[in-house]
Amino acid sequence: MSAVRPSSVRHVPVMAREVVDALQPRDGGRYLDGTFGAGGYTAAMLDRADCQVIAIDRDPDAIAAGQALAQRYAPRLRLIEGRFGDMADLLSAEGVEDVDGVALDLGVSSMQFDQADRGFSFRASGPLDMRMEKSGASAADLVNEGDEAELADIIWRYGEERRSRRVARAIVEARRAKRIETTGELAEIVRRAVGPQGRDESDPATRTFQALRIAVNDELGELERGLAAAEQVLAPGGRLAVVSFHSLEDRAVKEFVRARAGRTPGPSRHAPPRAGEQDATLRDLTRKPVVPSDAEIAANPRARSARLRIAEKLAASESSSGGRA
Repeated sequence: MSAVRPSSVRHVPVMAREVVDALQPRDGGRYLDGTFGAGGYTAAMLDRADCQVIAIDRDPDAIAAGQALAQRYAPRLRLIEGRFGDMADLLSAEGVEDVDGVALDLGVSSMQFDQADRGFSFRASGPLDMRMEKSGASAADLVNEGDEAELADIIWRYGEERRSRRVARAIVEARRAKRIETTGELAEIVRRAVGPQGRDESDPATRTFQALRIAVNDELGELERGLAAAEQVLAPGGRLAVVSFHSLEDRAVKEFVRARAGRTPGPSRHAPPRAGEQDATLRDLTRKPVVPSDAEIAANPRARSARLRIAEKLAASESSSGGRA
């Protein structure tokens, strides 16, 4: 069994070793990387065992860039353009019924984040885009056409920005003069609206940019669909490993796994099962999430907010017997 080799790809994903350790790739196994990106988790799994990986990404650029990796690991790697929320249908189209593990690395990839022309970051001004699939309504469309109440709701709900109404009002006032076209323009509007932050706080525009990106790509809806699909495609004993980067994602993963593990809070532990309750289908392997090491955070500050949660698919006999974590 070989170790994870960070040098095997140009991008090392957050907690690569922890994710691969969680999935426990084995010779002859079949695994799904639902967020291929630059192929870090995929390469790590293929290096760990003589297994197969099916990798999905909704970004056509990621699929195109991944062809070299597909050739390197042929025939053990298959790349599919699509959304991980559709993984059950995508696998079925490939003639695959189930997999032994699913990895999901949520949010924007470093590759997307670092390309100014994709519009995900305000570090360098670029077109206000943020579309992972490079199709459909962009962040510019949302910012320039959404009404003030809608913008305020998005910025509050997805960015948890306390000054969401002030930011939305500033956006609407600015676009009356001219259409907001670039990330730099929007960042300055938000900074003026939010005001100066403490020395240790992030840029004032961070929460608004996060909120718009989540809304443009329906990331939380995709996560909900993807978790349910992963539960469906996992073989008994198969594992799900999900890395999230903000509280909204982590909360959704935690609540999903808790519910599927039969740990949804009820009125009383002595009360009879409620109508419609289902047997447990997953075992929760991380009551508390795994976090990056200090060394990883020092090497990659973006890892600071990452949280890894792991679950295991129960066999039918465990489910019917009330297999609780």
